[in-house]
Amino acid sequence: MRSILVDGPSTAADLAERLDLTPAAVRRHLDHLISRGALEARDPRPTASRGRGRPAKVFAITEAGRDHFDQQYDDLAVQALRYLAETGGDEAVMEFARRRVAFIERDYATVTAAEPDLTPAEALAKVLSSEGYAASVRSLPLLTTGFDGPAAAEQLCQQHCPVSHVAHEFPQLCEAETQAIGRVLGRHVQRLATIAHGDGVCTTCIPHPERIAK
Repeated sequence: MRSILVDGPSTAADLAERLDLTPAAVRRHLDHLISRGALEARDPRPTASRGRGRPAKVFAITEAGRDHFDQQYDDLAVQALRYLAETGGDEAVMEFARRRVAFIERDYATVTAAEPDLTPAEALAKVLSSEGYAASVRSLPLLTTGFDGPAAAEQLCQQHCPVSHVAHEFPQLCEAETQAIGRVLGRHVQRLATIAHGDGVCTTCIPHPERIAK
């Protein structure tokens, strides 16, 4: 992948020569990376010179594959937010965080209108998944809360966070996201864990509205 990143889309023969591997070995690696979505096979440009027979495919990095090399963008985002905090203060960072998650409230209405059979939490999970959060919902058993009795709840699970590296230093990103979730659902929600702070998954407890004390 790094060879293709540096030298551009390449044929299997090009890679075999550069990496000193047999074409058969290169093709095994290519098949594996294509199955993972890291590479894709493309037809060569029409202007490319060719001999007899079908022109060889060229292999290029996909957006998913490029993500493996994009840690620098996280570092750039952290530097930008540090500058924003220094020049505009914490409120400026929070305002940026609110704007970044504006898609939650915007897209939630669209999803619920298009798929009215979804529960509010399921619609929210779909909105988040479309933005790369790999979100799902699971029901929780009766659990003890600060209310007068036990409360049934759902748990929103986000298996991936596109901004976890940045949110580790700027928790305002998580805070704004939690606030937006509460607003679209019309109830108080509680963030239990976040990837940004070392947990394996971001989880948010969503109590059922009929169980919330007035």
